[in-house]
Amino acid sequence: MPQEYRLILKYADQPGYTPDLDCYLRHGGYETLKKALAIVPKDLPDGKKMSPQEQIREDVKLSGLRGRGGAGFSCGLKWSFVDRRGGKPIYLICNADESEPGTFKDRQILHKDPHQMIEGMIISCFANDVKLAYIYIRGEMPEGAKLLNEALKEARAKNFLGKNILGSGYDLEIYVHRGAGAYICGEETGLIESLEGKRAYPRIKPPYFPAVLGLYQCPTIVNNVETLCAVKHIVAMGAGEFAKLGTPNNTGTRIVSVSGHVRKPGYYEIEVGKATIGQLINDPAFGGGLRDGRKLMAVIPGGSSAKIFKAGEKFKLKKKMDGKDVEQEVEMLDLPYDFDSLMAAGSMSGSGAIIVMDDSTDIVAALANISEFYAHESCGQCTPCREGSLWMSKALHRLTHGEGRKQDADYLVKIADNIPGGRTICAFGEACSWPVQSFVAKFKDEFVAKGEADEKRRAGQSSGAGPTGEMKIAASPQPS
Repeated sequence: MPQEYRLILKYADQPGYTPDLDCYLRHGGYETLKKALAIVPKDLPDGKKMSPQEQIREDVKLSGLRGRGGAGFSCGLKWSFVDRRGGKPIYLICNADESEPGTFKDRQILHKDPHQMIEGMIISCFANDVKLAYIYIRGEMPEGAKLLNEALKEARAKNFLGKNILGSGYDLEIYVHRGAGAYICGEETGLIESLEGKRAYPRIKPPYFPAVLGLYQCPTIVNNVETLCAVKHIVAMGAGEFAKLGTPNNTGTRIVSVSGHVRKPGYYEIEVGKATIGQLINDPAFGGGLRDGRKLMAVIPGGSSAKIFKAGEKFKLKKKMDGKDVEQEVEMLDLPYDFDSLMAAGSMSGSGAIIVMDDSTDIVAALANISEFYAHESCGQCTPCREGSLWMSKALHRLTHGEGRKQDADYLVKIADNIPGGRTICAFGEACSWPVQSFVAKFKDEFVAKGEADEKRRAGQSSGAGPTGEMKIAASPQPS
């Protein structure tokens, strides 16, 4: 049976482990930074030399590390896109704006082991010739911001940060910037706009790819908290050893948030792809199963914007067997929890957040809650998203407040189908549409039934009939 594999969270929950520098140093902290700064240029067969920075960048690429923030894009490839010839300074931003509903993994690192993230960030900055970096943290995490500022102060005092770090000649400064609670700031270009002091309107790509035109129109790398921690471990153990963890094309470990109707909601670090959705929900080492007497209704596998899976669904996936692609039918609970399997099944692992719904769930109310969130969080820059998210939320509000219509299910899908597909500047259009599309597609009968019931009730009221069809007789007004 699968078990947790704690790499990033190795010490985080151990009794007596504290977020201060002294504790981190006692557990081998900043030794990997020393290793990175001590790397010497490498001679290549063609007579050229590979710099220490290039060696680290190549190791990150070879490790197969994929971003842990949502998109799952190759970290090493992302770094390779950075414009290093234009003469502009390169910036690095840690995206600590954890705001996808159902996700609570990054804050565990920030609250319990902030120096690990800072060490990974310093190594990543060194590898990319960055002299100034920022940690953009969600406004609703004041304790995390406080702990990070204290950790940065401690790191400066020990010369792990600042001028001439550990006598290496490398200079770096990192600052914490608190957001104001906007979901859209999790999108990297919206975050950059906010960091520049402007309204967080995402930028259109092209031309505003952060690797070329990012913060202050300079090359910029934006990485997630967990991703930067993984960089530290790649340098510590080597790209080859890191790549042995997990599964092909889904290497390393991943912290998964499990919430909803399970006995043991929490965060669990696993080797990517080594546990299935069913195991993460039901295994005693993870979610511990559903509550007594309940059956599974649905699972959202990657945060609230991911398309929902219905209990009992089956998918046809291609798997490599003896060098050939073989199509296999896989039940939803048997899907490996990795980037590629969930994408092939029509959803995504997203921010690594599994939301479990049992048969006590009002599926219409659940979608109404999600849609209200997205209508509130739309930045309003693009008309399809600004108007569409609100229309969907209003239709669902009707359905949950006795004013529904039978045709509301089709109406919702019609709106949702006309928001994504290149009609918006950023992926928020998909984020607000995918839940509606998938909820209605897989539970349409419930939406139609609720609308029909509301129509019948209203028809009965307007004709003077009671709930069972009997005529209501109004009482005569009493004299005053």
